[in-house]
Amino acid sequence: QSKIEGYRSRAAYKLIEINEKFKILKNGISLVDLGAAPGSWSQYIWRNFKNIKLLSIDLKKMEEIGNSCQIIGNFNDNESRNKITDYFRSKIDVVLSDMAENTTGNKNIDVISTTELCVEAMYFAKNILRDNGSFVCKIFMGSTFNEIIKESKLIFKQTKVFKPSSSRKDSKESFIICKFLR
Repeated sequence: QSKIEGYRSRAAYKLIEINEKFKILKNGISLVDLGAAPGSWSQYIWRNFKNIKLLSIDLKKMEEIGNSCQIIGNFNDNESRNKITDYFRSKIDVVLSDMAENTTGNKNIDVISTTELCVEAMYFAKNILRDNGSFVCKIFMGSTFNEIIKESKLIFKQTKVFKPSSSRKDSKESFIICKFLR
């Protein structure tokens, strides 16, 4: 289906489901897509929303998406963070992350490493979001799940967990959807 509709990956359908349920995206917003490659989330946003300010960042180079801004780098290093803040010049509306570490085959290690990415993305979001901003991030169900939920509730007034039907049935992935900074 993603090839027929011209998306770079099937991950676009996960974001579509998340947005239909939680109304995160709308015209005129500013947002950053962390770990964006190959770019299907950014691609969906660019195609479907007007007057947006979109920045995509990943360690890998991606094909361009309209005139959106793309950074090759790690959102956690100072140089990349400075580029992000220079681009927006103010707080933003949404931080998205579909990041996951390369899997090792050891589910416990994979859960822990992806949890660390999620926590780093959450702290990044805390510093860059407007008070009424939203944060969406991939998480893996496992031993660290409760830690993430607990931490998110300290930072955000509203936290939900959602597994899109477009996720593979055997996948441990879900998404945490957080709104309204404390």
